Amino acid sequence: AFGDASMNELVDKALARNTDVLLSIARVDEARALAQAADSARLPTLNAGAGIGASHSLGPTGISTHRSIQPELQASWELDLWDRVRAQSRASSLQYLASQAERDGVALAVAASTARAWVTLLALDEQLRITRGTADARAEALRLASDQARVGYISQLQLTQAQSEHEAVLQAIPQLELAVRRQENALRVLTGEAPGAIARTASLPALRLPALPSALPSELLVRRPDVVQRELLLAATDAALDARRAAFMPQVNLSASIGALLTNGLDYNPETIWSLGGSILAPVFNAGRLAAQVDAATAQRDQAAYAYRGTVLAAFGEVENTLGGVGRLEEQMEHSQKRRAVLARTLDFARDRYQAGYAPYLEVLDAQRALYQVQLDAVTLRQNQLNNVIDLYRALGGGWQRD
Repeated sequence: AFGDASMNELVDKALARNTDVLLSIARVDEARALAQAADSARLPTLNAGAGIGASHSLGPTGISTHRSIQPELQASWELDLWDRVRAQSRASSLQYLASQAERDGVALAVAASTARAWVTLLALDEQLRITRGTADARAEALRLASDQARVGYISQLQLTQAQSEHEAVLQAIPQLELAVRRQENALRVLTGEAPGAIARTASLPALRLPALPSALPSELLVRRPDVVQRELLLAATDAALDARRAAFMPQVNLSASIGALLTNGLDYNPETIWSLGGSILAPVFNAGRLAAQVDAATAQRDQAAYAYRGTVLAAFGEVENTLGGVGRLEEQMEHSQKRRAVLARTLDFARDRYQAGYAPYLEVLDAQRALYQVQLDAVTLRQNQLNNVIDLYRALGGGWQRD
């Protein structure tokens, strides 16, 4: 992105190591297992068992011992006549798909946060570079002012003002250095690494803004992970509601078993035993429990519908805000560059007037201060431009190219 390979590497590293991404992947694994468990309820179950017994009894011929072994296979199956189990399985499958969309949303958020953190780091680097350059320039100006004050060309008041301006810039340097260090640590934590320094292979001015299309189709919003997740959760609550409604209907179960009975040694011919049956279980009285469960499922479905609508509206708002910011930020940058050029000329004029004796040294200090501030403002504007593109990328669910 922005023609910076280092940013791409950091984003790839974050997607592979970030703890939030790994946590979302684990949630997907959990949802997959739950979906498989729900789907297995549609199939028959088969169990194997064995019973072993022994007894001593007193009979006409004396005490006799009886031993028996009874291996058995048991099968059962619920006939899903009303699609209750099928609806539960469908709800679990949709929740699994929603967890995948949530994972994609987390990955998109982490990628955007990593890109923004890198841009912020480069912006701090640029501000630090400008501040150090300004400190050097003011140190030289202070040296000249000291020489001039020594011979009485300027007053001690003007000298102390120059000293104050120099110290103000020097004070900003450690503040920026601390901010750089903290930003490096934050970026390394995002990429799943311990805090530490980060190598630079680019600078803020070297980052290139991508060309944006003049118009963006609204269907791009459909691929946003949060929109996809809300849509799937809405469908899942619909399926869960179907399952709750089907719970009013009778449950039909079939069961069968087959086994053998072996007594008093392996030489005895085993007797085959088997059973086959069915059952119907219908709700008669449950104190309104089933109706309350349907009401709760209906409310959950309504909540999911409102959440889906809110997510879509928020998505439109984010895209509109970022698209509107593109032109406005470009306009601000234009005026900032013009103002910086004007202030650079103003500083030259102030120095000429001061050296010619037509203006006090305070004019030079004011011009220096204004130029320094507009240089810092230009860095912030450039940072805002880059971050706005990152926000647009995220708002569109991963870019503006159609799949």
